[in-house]
Amino acid sequence: MSLLARPAVAALAAKTMQRMTDLADRRSGGRGSAAASHARFPEFPRNVRELTIPTSVAPARATVYLPAAEEPAPPVHVNFHGGGYVMTLTELDDPLCRLLATEAGVAVINVDYVVAPQHPFPAPPRQAYEVVRWVAEHGMDQGWDGGRLTVGGQSAGGGLAAAVARQALEEGGPSIALQVLHYPPLDLATHAKDKRAAVDKPGLRPWMADVFDTSYVPDVRQRTDRLVSPAHPSDTADLTGIAPALVITAAFDLLRGEGERYADRLRMDGALVEHHDVPGADHGYDTSDDEKARKTYTLIARHIRKAVHI
Repeated sequence: MSLLARPAVAALAAKTMQRMTDLADRRSGGRGSAAASHARFPEFPRNVRELTIPTSVAPARATVYLPAAEEPAPPVHVNFHGGGYVMTLTELDDPLCRLLATEAGVAVINVDYVVAPQHPFPAPPRQAYEVVRWVAEHGMDQGWDGGRLTVGGQSAGGGLAAAVARQALEEGGPSIALQVLHYPPLDLATHAKDKRAAVDKPGLRPWMADVFDTSYVPDVRQRTDRLVSPAHPSDTADLTGIAPALVITAAFDLLRGEGERYADRLRMDGALVEHHDVPGADHGYDTSDDEKARKTYTLIARHIRKAVHI
């Protein structure tokens, strides 16, 4: 066991990462800052309002991105950011949220969910599900159509989106028209050192996975839970009826294999809409490569629009 795989050490490293990302977010410019995210894709306006959503875990702050006035009650998409389940990177998804609001014609709810080590599993997926359920139930008073609902996320956020869709299947709703899983971690039961990437030095390294996975799920016995590792062979449940899925993997990503396996599983259960593999891309590519990001975000917008606009 590596030192970073020990819960106390992983928690310390995760909290250090949190402080660093918080400082970067507050800078007036530069990589990782909110200002830099807001400056990307300037053709897509930033029409937002803040919202707090009650859950049994903790109140969840969220930013609502409003589309142009195409209709009085537009469909709604709930987005979960990445960050290894330990970092709060909501502003990193600002370009995506603005593009989706405009191109898909939906209200986008960008959720600031609880993170580890302060809130380890099962708190984040439970809160995420309760957020989505609240969004579905409160459309009339919030100005969107909760009956035309999609969910999605990047990296850890994609893992949470998959967990939300699974809970919705098991608990009888809400109805989700599409789940968007963008380079998600879907097998924490398999150690990162046993995963293979198409390049020698992928962006996501095993030491990072030690910090993320140990902080998020300190008890290794829980890492086979279906809300953590739906791509692990131990999860054999029938997923018939789960929300239709767009699965996006990156060709060089260490997590590509588990994304492919889950896409195959969803295909077998009749739930896969498309599996798209981004060529020449690694984990988190869309935070720095505007051209690839724009293509992928436009693909997501097209699928969301098709799923919710009648």
